[in-house]
Amino acid sequence: VGSLLGYQYLASQLPAPDELRSRQFNFRTTTIYDRNGDILWEINDPNFGRRTDVPLTQIAPDLRHATIATEDRFFYTNVGVDPLAVARAVYYNVTEGSIVSGASTITQQLARNVLLSPEERAQQSLLRKVKEAVLAVELTRNYSMNAILEIYLNQIYYGNLAYGIEAASQTYFGKSASQLTLAEASLLAGLPQSPAIYDPYNNPEGAKARQEVVLRLMTEDGYITPQEAKAAAAEPVIETLKDLSMTMAAPHFVNYVRAELEKIYPADLIYQAGLRIQTTLDRRLQAIAEEEVREQVRALADKNVTNGALVAIQPQTGQILAMVGSADFRDESIAGQINMAVSPRQPGSSLKPLVYLAAFEKGWTPSTLIMDVPVEYPDGAGGVYQPQNYDLKFHGPVLLRDALANSYNIPAIKALEFVGIDALKQMAARLGITTLTRNDYGLALALGAGEVPLVELTGAYQAIANQGVKIDPYAIARVIDAQGRDITPPRPAPRQALRVENAYLMTNILADNQARTPTFGPNSALVLSRPAAVKTGTTNDFRDNLVMGYTPDIVAGVWVGNADYSPMVGTTGLSGAGPIWHNFMERAHEGLPPRDFLRPPNIVELEICADSGTLPSEVCPARKTEVFSIDNPPLGPEHDIHQMIDIDLNTGLRANEYCRANVETRYYQVYPPDGRDWAIAHGIEQPPEAYCPSAAIDARITAPTDGESVRGVVNIEGHAVAANFAYYQLEFGVSAGPQAFAPITGRVNALVEGGLLGQWDTTELPNGPYTIRLLVFDQSGGGMEARARVLIDNLPTPTPTPTQTPLPTDTPTPSPTLPATATPTAVDTATPTLTATPTLAATATLTPAPSLTPTSAATATPTPQVTDTPSSTASPTPLPTDTPVSTPTFTPTPGETPTLAPPPTDTPTATPSASPLPQETPTLTATPTFTATPTQQ
Repeated sequence: VGSLLGYQYLASQLPAPDELRSRQFNFRTTTIYDRNGDILWEINDPNFGRRTDVPLTQIAPDLRHATIATEDRFFYTNVGVDPLAVARAVYYNVTEGSIVSGASTITQQLARNVLLSPEERAQQSLLRKVKEAVLAVELTRNYSMNAILEIYLNQIYYGNLAYGIEAASQTYFGKSASQLTLAEASLLAGLPQSPAIYDPYNNPEGAKARQEVVLRLMTEDGYITPQEAKAAAAEPVIETLKDLSMTMAAPHFVNYVRAELEKIYPADLIYQAGLRIQTTLDRRLQAIAEEEVREQVRALADKNVTNGALVAIQPQTGQILAMVGSADFRDESIAGQINMAVSPRQPGSSLKPLVYLAAFEKGWTPSTLIMDVPVEYPDGAGGVYQPQNYDLKFHGPVLLRDALANSYNIPAIKALEFVGIDALKQMAARLGITTLTRNDYGLALALGAGEVPLVELTGAYQAIANQGVKIDPYAIARVIDAQGRDITPPRPAPRQALRVENAYLMTNILADNQARTPTFGPNSALVLSRPAAVKTGTTNDFRDNLVMGYTPDIVAGVWVGNADYSPMVGTTGLSGAGPIWHNFMERAHEGLPPRDFLRPPNIVELEICADSGTLPSEVCPARKTEVFSIDNPPLGPEHDIHQMIDIDLNTGLRANEYCRANVETRYYQVYPPDGRDWAIAHGIEQPPEAYCPSAAIDARITAPTDGESVRGVVNIEGHAVAANFAYYQLEFGVSAGPQAFAPITGRVNALVEGGLLGQWDTTELPNGPYTIRLLVFDQSGGGMEARARVLIDNLPTPTPTPTQTPLPTDTPTPSPTLPATATPTAVDTATPTLTATPTLAATATLTPAPSLTPTSAATATPTPQVTDTPSSTASPTPLPTDTPVSTPTFTPTPGETPTLAPPPTDTPTATPSASPLPQETPTLTATPTFTATPTQQ
């Protein structure tokens, strides 16, 4: 009985049909303000745009069908509600205490928008949901479905101040609703779900994707054929939109605010209920940003630069202080209404700090040594990926600080290889980046080969600037309804996304102008008149360039490029975005005292070896200081590249317990395995990798003999024997003293005593001198090698066969040094023939050091496994480079005007404070403005 009475009461609230039509246009002005209470945009009566009622018969059938297919496919057969959706709402309210908003029917939407007050519409309660359902049922009982559809189509909001389908048709296409084509109707029918998000002017890609969804739904419901849907989707409907003339301050920012509001509130509440929306925008900073973007884009016009964007955020609060989405909002030739601040673009090297932050979490430090040398990786398509640096050079051993500061590509790729692509994606997600979700990224992601919106990337740098505390960027400070009630939605709580120590280490590197000087010079646009951390980014073919940077007060991200992805001409992050960032930051900080970045208590300075990055060994020639987290110090002196190593003079191998009788201690610069080839190429002798073997190994080549001419398929015979035999392999190298070897056989696990070791097909090789090498290893890792030098003389070759020169044996001389290669070294078990020149007898085994006392046997200890020598060839890969920034604070409190001011210097908290930037504008001295310098990176 109670339920029936309740139903009857709610039903009695329905107005008469004429009153229902009149209620739909009860508007109150909604106003959007900046942080100081000045009006940015006032949404007046919808007649500010257009609103005209039209009967259902004057609305194109395609629009009616598109609306029903999209909003309520069972409109003509349901009772005004979807019983399953209502039951689901009741269930979740009872079990979880929450209301789940389902797909409301057209009748429910009309009941909510016309019959409920704005305050009721904003509620998420079971009572509101039930009342809405009851009213929808009564509407269905009292009005025809065509009448309901007609009222709905005449009052629904289509965005850009167009209420009703006739106003929308005129606003977007300049025609009556009766004249809409299928392509136009399907575009408009997709807008009411979220008019700002699907705004075809600001987000043409999103609007087009939404249109295709509508066409698919119409096809599924039988309104159109697949062929008609395909034809409509192919029409360039976005290109036929009318010019939309609007006069608003900070238009991209205002549209961003509207889109954010539509994620929270129904459109009618936003645009009809008289809301007062206070934003975080600082008008002074916005004006500076717009001017700097406009002027720099104009200066780079001859470089095919047409557009730019800037986002400024206050690091301690996450408030967006300025947002410029294009160089000119009203310039259609550059797609000016598209907000490039929220459009995903490749960030280039400005993503590298996230790679190294992930590496910090896995034990790397600012002094980790990385070899910037040629490297190649499988590209997943059967080829290889050979990254290169922007300057097309390889810099050898570099410390992490220098690698990041100079934006070297190969070290960043090696860092990503170390941490893994998933770790980088997780780091990006923790810092608020939502777009790096694909599963097919390669190592080029370290160089920014993934799309990220500028506002999200600037937000990621906010966390670094704010000592690792992440606060999601926001533009809406407060929402007040017509009754003066604060209905501001809750914001996510600040969270510690990075260790404070790691955030500081990153800031310290990005603020190190001396470290980046080799690439950027000492007086680049990245240098401010106060401490600032900064990173550049330049993408492939110069399609995007960025600068991300911050001070303790402001984080600013700048993008320069073209909305249509056309390439610029030789414009990098430094020469394109750099001057905008520099000039904006200098002007934005006028009146604020310079501040240093706060150093956490667990940061220590330690002395390291300057070129190896480790604690210095006794023979380290140069030292310097570096900063570290106290719980993640540098590697110990045993990892210093400068080492004194004991060498066994009998074998030329590293001395151990098996060979202490004839040992010499020698100085070496010992580079990691991926740096040995670089060291050898630069004349830096590397120590042998193998130690004296622990048991006798017999490695001999008996045929062909040393100096012999060979042709065709050559049988290689000899001995490959060891007490604890593991395997042998045959290799060949070009010349009598090769620096690298190629395989003849793979690993052979069967020992050979005086038999066939393998066959070598020389028919495809050029004639000339070659060296055959036999490597024999025991199970402890000890190894031995033997060599035979031969001359390939395949017919028909006009070159006469060289005459063999007898090898003198009367004057003993030291054996030659074994060329360092990527394969392990081994020792001969036979007595070498000593000659007057450093030539090899057929059975001689060479060692890395001259053998003054020939021996017939030796023992082996573990030796590194054979690895291929990396190729030194690399294909060009563009290098991106970039940097971050920080901002002032704002706290909206009832009854007072929020202002911008520097946050306290003593307590690095994530809590906003409310005070304004000074009204005075001190004159900035000794701070030159920068213009484009295309010759710089």
